[in-house]
Amino acid sequence: MTDRLKGKVAVVTGAAPRGEGVGNGMATAILFAREGAKVVLVNRSAERAEKLAAQIKDEGGEASVFAADVADLDACEAMAAFTMKTYGRLDILHNNVGIGAPGTPETVTLDDWNKVIAANLTTTMLCTKACLPRMKAGGGGSVIMVSSIAGAVGLMGSAGAVAYSTAKAGLHGFTRSVAADYATQNIRANCIVVGSVHTPMVAHMGTEARERRRKMVPMQTEGTAWDIAYGAVYLASDESRWVTGITLPIEGGLVNLRAWPR
Repeated sequence: MTDRLKGKVAVVTGAAPRGEGVGNGMATAILFAREGAKVVLVNRSAERAEKLAAQIKDEGGEASVFAADVADLDACEAMAAFTMKTYGRLDILHNNVGIGAPGTPETVTLDDWNKVIAANLTTTMLCTKACLPRMKAGGGGSVIMVSSIAGAVGLMGSAGAVAYSTAKAGLHGFTRSVAADYATQNIRANCIVVGSVHTPMVAHMGTEARERRRKMVPMQTEGTAWDIAYGAVYLASDESRWVTGITLPIEGGLVNLRAWPR
């Protein structure tokens, strides 16, 4: 622990993974706690969140659990109120909730479209809406969005990912809007663009598919949730006090680098 977040209170949504292994939210919550933050673990499954909270406490960190579906505004308001009642302040919001579904504009169902937009984009807006007044009252804060390379580049493939790509791209615009609206109030908003990381969300992926993804990355390596979490620590800390409105790709060069024929 180096105390980069000492004295801060962080809310991490979608904190506990859905399966075995370490997800982006879990890694971020653990590193936030290791760096001295008090962490509120927000999850639909209280059982999984309690398990994560116990792990953080075993390491000497501090964490509390708030079970909620953050697609509901009242739940988001209750989440923010719980954080203030428990710790007296709210400095960091890490928006990590998201799901995907296949489909091109021709094949995606309206039900899947609405679910993906709601889970990735609307939840982020609602959580941010609830937390901003508390950040303003405390003199500032850091709001972090979690996007994907799917929102930064077009993904070719027969299955398609139009709803997921659209939702993740929407987070980029949402980030810049929040950053602009609250820049004079010492509230920063930034977005992490997640690359080909291996987490429980893609645990169903076979060895061959993982290898294809690895070879697409210019660095020729597969990322982990810890790579994403270290970026989140930077954006949450005072080290990035003059950084707002950016999209930070953590993806081994996949978005910005291309091989040139020799």
